[in-house]
Parts: sequence; structure tokens; C-alpha cells
Amino acid sequence: MDADEIDAGRARWQARYDSARKRDADFTTLSGMPVDPVYGPPEGSSYPGFERIGWPGEYPYTRGLYPTGYRGRTWTIRQFAGFGNAQQTNERYKMILGAGGGGLSVAFDMPTLMGRDSDDPQALGEVGHCGVAIDTATDMQALFDGIDLAGVTTSMTISGPAVPVFCMYLVAAERQGADLSKLDGTLQTDIFKEYIAQKEWLFDPEPHLRLIGDLMEYCAAEIPRYKPLSVSGYHIREAGSTAAQELAYTLADGFGYVELGLSRGLDVNVFAPGLSFFFDSHLDFFEEIAKFRAARRIWARWLRDVYGATSEKALWLRFHTQTAGVSLTAQQPVNNVVRTAVEALAAVLGGTNSLHTNALDETLALPTDESAEIALRTQQVLMEEIGVVNVADPLGGSWYVEALTDKIEAEAEEIFARIRQLGGEGPHQIGPMTSGILRGIEDGWFTGHIAESAFVYQQALEKGDKKIVGVNCHTGTVTKELEILRISHEVELEQRRVLAERKNARDEAAVRAAVTRMVEASRTDENMIPAMLDAVRAEATLGEICNALRAEWGVYREPARF
Repeated sequence: MDADEIDAGRARWQARYDSARKRDADFTTLSGMPVDPVYGPPEGSSYPGFERIGWPGEYPYTRGLYPTGYRGRTWTIRQFAGFGNAQQTNERYKMILGAGGGGLSVAFDMPTLMGRDSDDPQALGEVGHCGVAIDTATDMQALFDGIDLAGVTTSMTISGPAVPVFCMYLVAAERQGADLSKLDGTLQTDIFKEYIAQKEWLFDPEPHLRLIGDLMEYCAAEIPRYKPLSVSGYHIREAGSTAAQELAYTLADGFGYVELGLSRGLDVNVFAPGLSFFFDSHLDFFEEIAKFRAARRIWARWLRDVYGATSEKALWLRFHTQTAGVSLTAQQPVNNVVRTAVEALAAVLGGTNSLHTNALDETLALPTDESAEIALRTQQVLMEEIGVVNVADPLGGSWYVEALTDKIEAEAEEIFARIRQLGGEGPHQIGPMTSGILRGIEDGWFTGHIAESAFVYQQALEKGDKKIVGVNCHTGTVTKELEILRISHEVELEQRRVLAERKNARDEAAVRAAVTRMVEASRTDENMIPAMLDAVRAEATLGEICNALRAEWGVYREPARF
């Protein structure tokens, strides 16, 4: 790019920066030296390829979505939490918010993630253990008791039964008296990554896509600020993928959901801003920063050039980041504080919009109050003490970072081409990327490549080529065993008792009628969300809603592969 073009870009950035709102904060170094809000090539100089780097707040958004970077607004501290019953988790949420957390992120227990009630035989021994147990809208009310749902953004990490759980969230907000059209938050809902990595599905892909399409339509029309899909690469990376595979599979899934919205007749400029992303931040510091920068650039280009988006917000890739759970070690667990801090810093330097930092004991159990506070304070130290919020994309122009960004982008593009080839000549009715994704799921293409990457890394660890402190090097320690959080069996017994009381107290005929009406809607082209909301208002349980749909749509069984 020649000097005149670069200087014109700088002038555009300066005008946008000057007109934007900035935080009232000290933007100097620890020694008091003033720093500029962004840095670039010297005025009057050329820089080959600078159009791929650009300026913050301008296409291709490599350097961030906003001209102010974090000077305008810092990332949202959104700590993932959930354990035991709704009352116990509510106390943890109030602790997080009271200590400076900016948003909530709900972790559900395994029965809830699989669309089963706490009294289901398959739930035995699992209630409240890896997250909070939610059976009815009344549980959701208790989960957010004393927390204004209209005033806090709430993320819910659930995909298979995401839509009925979302309906419970809406009913809880209704019962608070909230204006539902003003709700803001994120629902994961990403069923593609379940087939690819996490394995928490209910039905075949087609019925899930039906529900997701209905949810996208409903949110676009009724709750425009709410994001009905958070396309998740986190679980893909945790399953063993490389950084480039995480990026490519995640964005391909995102393109599939864009095709779903277009197939429903929705305007890409209206629904695309409601798509958000969820990435892992792993241990290779510079690789992760490059991954995040490449993600924004790829998404903007594909949305504009392939899917026809014209509005700026439709081109924006907004993402939440969680530090890498798989990087935590049971050996010398205090080292996990350091790992998490480095991973969090990579996410911040990559421009994350919100962030969860893992607790040091999460490889052993759910976090204690103390370890959860340390995780929260890790973010606050990064935000308040080390100066990374003062300059947008401070590593922009680094030869190493830019080369890594280009390389990861190129690898991702190769993977996109292969996925589209998997779809064959006859494209799926939703779109060509969707066709390739579904074929890749059916053939085990994604899981096979992830397994191979995980195997290669494990071999490197066992040979000692890759090091993990406390595991295959520097194994001596004076640290003692941690006190961990344990979930009492009484939690499950009490949850089952309360659920039985609720079932006995409700209008059973109204519940049956509402669930029947929902199933009838599923047999037509009618949007299912209003009928599902009515079932939830009648206190139909999550298991009753999901079981009715299982009876209608069947249950997905992953094909055996060798």
C-alpha cells in the first residue's frame, strides 16, 4: 500500500476516534509517559500489504472492531459459573457481580445439557455436579433471583436443549417484569460443534437446524439485541485440534448458520450481527493472538464477498474467549494461575470482547470461592495494572505476528475449500458450506482430523519435545493438596423432591395441552418458539419438552467408526 493510501486511512481512523466516546482514564505508561491510541507506519511512508492490517475500526478489522480499542470500552469480565442447585449458583453470581464481574455465564449440569430432568434415571449421580440443575422456569427464576435480567448480559453455554432453556430464561424475565425486547445476552445453540467435538446432541442435525432457524427468526423480530447463536471453537480446541483447525471449523460452522438464516429469507444485515463466537485461548501466546486477528479478517471478507453483507455490524466478528481448560494440570495446580494469566493476556491482545479466566483447581473440581476470586482478579490485574488497554492492537505490524496471522488465515482457507468439496455437486438446500459440514459430520471427517492432531501433540509430550512444567519437566514441588469444592448428594435429593412438588402443584391438563400444541407446531412451518414458551409458562419441565420432541423426531446415534 502506498503512502497516500496509508495516510488517508490514518485520517479516517483519527476522525472516527475523535468522535467516539472514550473512558475517563489515565492512558500513560507506569512511568507517566503518554502513549498514542494506535500505532502504524510513519507518515508519508509506504508499507507493502498494509491493506491486510489496516486501522482499528475499519475493514478488514484485523486490528479490532472499534477505532478506540479498549480506550472506549474494556472487555466484559464474564466468569463461567454454575454448580449444585439454582440457589447455590445464585449466590456465586452475586459474588461475581459484587466483585466487579460485568456479565454472567451459566454452566449447566450434565442432565440439563442432555435435556433430561433431575429425576430421570439417566441423571442419577450427575445432578449439580458440572453445573447448575435447571428443570423448570421456576428454577430459572431462582437462578437469577435478585439479579435484574434487563440490566445484565447473560450467556448460557448449552446447545442441544438450548431453545427450551432459552424459553425458561424468557419466562423468568417475564416474571421479573422485564421488557423482553430489551434483553441482551448470548445463547450458545451451536449444534454443529456438538457433532464435531462435544457430543451433547439430542436429535439428528435437521431437527436441530429447524429449531435454530426458528430461534434466529424469533430473536431478529422480537429481541434484536439478543444473540441467539454463539459459534463455539472452544470445545473443538479442547478436543485436541490445532489453532488453525479451531479457527477454520468454527468459522465454517458460522458460515453454515449464515446460510441457514438466508434460507429462511432473513436479511443478512439484520441477523448476522446476532451471531457471536466463542474461542479457546491456549498456551502458545503469539499463535493465539494471530488466530484472533485472522478470525476477524476472514469473517469480514466472507460476509461481504460471499454472503453479500453490506452493513458494518454484519461484518463484525464479536467473540468471547475462555482460557484453555485442557492446559490446566492436576500436578502443581498453582502453576495454573500463571498459565491462565498468559492465555488471558493473549485474548486481550487479540481483541476479545469478553473473557472468562479458568480457576486453578478446575482440573480437579468445580472452583471454590477462593479460586474463583483469583481467576476474576487475574482479569482485573490485566485490565487495571499493565497498560494493555491503552493502545489498540499494540502488536500490529510485528513481523512475527503478521506472518503468523497470514499463515493461520491461509491454512483456514484451505480447510474451507475442503469442507465445501465434501458437500459434493448437489448442494444442501440450506447452502454449500452446510452441505459440506453435514457430510463431514456423517463421515467422521472432523473428528478424525481432530483425533490425529491430538495424537501428534501427545506423542510430542511423551517424547519430551513439548514441555509441561510439573508434568514432564520440573516435577519436584513443595506444594500441598488443594481443598476442593464437593457437591453433596443432598443437592440431588433436594432437587428431585422440589421437582416432585412442582409437578404435583401445577395444572397437569394445561401442561399436556401446551406440550401437545408444541409438537403440533413442529409438524408445520410455524415458528415453534411461541408454543414452546406457552409450555414453559405452564411449568412443563425441560425433560418433558425434550422427550416429546424425541418421540417426534427420534434420537441421533453417532455411527460407529474404526
